[in-house]
Amino acid sequence: MTTRLDHDVVGEVLAALDTAAGKADPYPHYARLRSLGPAVTAPDGRLVVTGYRQCAALVRDHRLEKRPELLLLGAGHDNWRERPSLRLMYTSILVLNPPVHTRLRRLVSAAFTARRVAELRPAVERITAELCERLEGTADFVTEFAFPLPVTVIGELLGIPAADRPMFQTLVRDWTMVLDDLRPAVVDQADTAAVTIRDYLAELAAARRAEPADDLISALVAAQDGTEALDAEELVTMAALLLAAGFETTTGLLANGLLALLAAPEQAARLRTEPELAAPAVEELLRYDSPVQLVSTRSAPADLTIAEVAFTEGQRVIGLLGAANRDPAVFREPDRLVLDRAEEPPLSFGGGVHYCLGAPLARLEAQIAFPALLSRFPGLEVAGTPVFREGLALHSYTSLPVTTN
Repeated sequence: MTTRLDHDVVGEVLAALDTAAGKADPYPHYARLRSLGPAVTAPDGRLVVTGYRQCAALVRDHRLEKRPELLLLGAGHDNWRERPSLRLMYTSILVLNPPVHTRLRRLVSAAFTARRVAELRPAVERITAELCERLEGTADFVTEFAFPLPVTVIGELLGIPAADRPMFQTLVRDWTMVLDDLRPAVVDQADTAAVTIRDYLAELAAARRAEPADDLISALVAAQDGTEALDAEELVTMAALLLAAGFETTTGLLANGLLALLAAPEQAARLRTEPELAAPAVEELLRYDSPVQLVSTRSAPADLTIAEVAFTEGQRVIGLLGAANRDPAVFREPDRLVLDRAEEPPLSFGGGVHYCLGAPLARLEAQIAFPALLSRFPGLEVAGTPVFREGLALHSYTSLPVTTN
């Protein structure tokens, strides 16, 4: 049971996590929360879950409902469906429940197939080799590699013309800030970005409806579930989420992962000479510094117990995936990067019916990119101060200066 003193400590830690320093390095704060137990109650009544086994059960248990309206109403957005950024984000499959989620997931899964992802390997290898050329000398890794690689891949997959892709870096970053920050000024900026994204994708879908191509937008236009197709708003919302998830989190994986490797040169040396480590290395990099740190829209529809944690009816839940990924009850030396770690899988892609649809694509890109970077540039190192991306839910960098010597 959480004591009054524990409540105060949880409040202090959550406040610290909401600062720029706390978002940049949340791990000491996670450790302090874990010291109180794998699940503790915040002063506002939310249940904060930090234990690995508890978080793993939380993201997989279908009894916990996605209730984004509780978060939005609590932040003062009574008219959230009238705000373009909130509507586009908080009506997507990211926060929907079955059976609506099931129907939409089935439709997009029929278009976003394993075959489509596997067929991208030669393109990812080619794009990776081309982007390595941009890093010769001194360059910004995010601008020249970590953003262009995934945005080119997801752009190819969706059918977004190459000339239009660069604009989405700022647009998507502004839009996705509503996952972290619901202050009016932030939502205003996100609305502007969301309208541009929404209108662009609606025009692209209309063009593909008139003249289909071999891309995911065309496949979504044609996707059928019995006699029921995606309607126009569902299609645009789905495409926007795929676009954002397709590069924003992978950019984070690449930037976070490279920093972790450069800070552990003995591990980087192993990956440079042992390409068979690529798959377990990416899992470890996902665990060590996940680009997705938390899930926060679930609530308990009734009193229930999951993994020996008691949830009360209506209680909101925040699962700190980044904390769970470093749970010492599950991972030996959790604050150390060990590329051939053979323990539990990271929770960075979530779990259950909401397991990340794009996980195979993110893994493919990272498994190709990291060995290529390390073998091409054995002297690669940080050449300046990285600039952290504001926010905690999406954890990454907007700038990472590097030199190849």
